[in-house]
Amino acid sequence: MAAPRIVRISILPFGMVNCHLIIGDGGCVLVDAGLPGSEGKIARALRRHGLAFADIRLIVITHAHVDHAGSAARLRELSGAPVLAHRGDLPYYRQLLPMTFCSTGWFGRLFLRTGLIRQPYVPFTPDILMGDGQIVPLSQYGVEGVACHTPGHTAGSVSIELAGGEVLVGDLIASGVLLGGLVRTGHAIRPPFEDDPHATASALQRLVDAGMRTFYMGHGGPLPAAEVRAHAGKLRRLACHHPGDSCVK
Repeated sequence: MAAPRIVRISILPFGMVNCHLIIGDGGCVLVDAGLPGSEGKIARALRRHGLAFADIRLIVITHAHVDHAGSAARLRELSGAPVLAHRGDLPYYRQLLPMTFCSTGWFGRLFLRTGLIRQPYVPFTPDILMGDGQIVPLSQYGVEGVACHTPGHTAGSVSIELAGGEVLVGDLIASGVLLGGLVRTGHAIRPPFEDDPHATASALQRLVDAGMRTFYMGHGGPLPAAEVRAHAGKLRRLACHHPGDSCVK
């Protein structure tokens, strides 16, 4: 099986919000679904590569924030592909509970005030619900790699490790200035919200130790392993929550 191709789909300009298409020999896997109404942008990205919704064999949602899960229900309907996610975020996928947002600084607090991150989306129940520590092989979906549980950003965060040393980590890490950003895109930063920086550090370090070389993310990127390793070290030196953090529902 040949190494898969990773295609970044910009849901918002300049890499501020990304989802990704992994194109393998036997089909493709969509990682994250973008904001509500993102299906048109995803359809155009598919067409550019000679693909259609029917070629999507699996939809992986890395966590339950609206910019990653917002179009999941619609994309499942259009593609017929199952949705994989982790049970730690299940109440939020079903829209049964409000999420808690732990801001990592002034930008996160400002972003919360806009209300955009609390935007509702069509609720859904994942077809494949991962448990803690579970690993799901992706070869049956045409891609050589695995989905793994990487808590920290949220309790149910999921990453995709590919055999070639690429990993798609959702919001375990971000880059640039503010959200994705126009400058310093090779510089690792914390995302606007992060439930547990120490768990995030452990997840990132494990991925580096496992030989992952290139990290693709929901905001900005990609980043090399050396930058991710340095960022994990900074997270480990934080208190459980940074003194400026605040967690609100």
